Amino acid sequence: MARHIVGIGGTFRPRSSSEMLVRSVLAECERMGAKTTMFDGPALAALPHFNPERPERTAEQGAFVAALREADGLVIGTPGYHGGVSGVVKNAIDLLDDLRGDERVYFDGMPVGLIVSAAGWQAGGVTLAALRGIVHAMRGWPTPAGIAINSIAQKPFGGDGAIVDRGVAAQIETQARQIMAFRLEPVV
Repeated sequence: MARHIVGIGGTFRPRSSSEMLVRSVLAECERMGAKTTMFDGPALAALPHFNPERPERTAEQGAFVAALREADGLVIGTPGYHGGVSGVVKNAIDLLDDLRGDERVYFDGMPVGLIVSAAGWQAGGVTLAALRGIVHAMRGWPTPAGIAINSIAQKPFGGDGAIVDRGVAAQIETQARQIMAFRLEPVV
């Protein structure tokens, strides 16, 4: 049975660098036999603000939570806005509070690849660390390989959107391999 890997990330701008990096990891997971689902920036921006006092969910929110409920792995990509996770990505993560009462709570036992695209090295590192903290709080297993791209100093994409930077391509392949290889052994 194929593993299902879900990607979330991007900005209001279609084909943002964070979205394209997540899509690249998902494509590599597909190459390794996974089924993938992508929630890009525009899809995330369509999700209403998470309000824990209001349990009603829109169809889009329900589909998003259902996809994560069935996922075997996750890739989260965000721009590094002011050293933090973007609002649309954080809102989507907050909505996953709906998973707290599930048999598999939040991301328990799930590999999670993390990607940051920032206009500077400091914002990339700080945001990547923040994402690791969020995933740990939600019981997930961040892959050892996190990806932080400096969108000013690096130009990883060609005109067609394909990855042209060999170092970035290697990071993408490594993260996908770690997601696909992850197997949590049951505790006895």
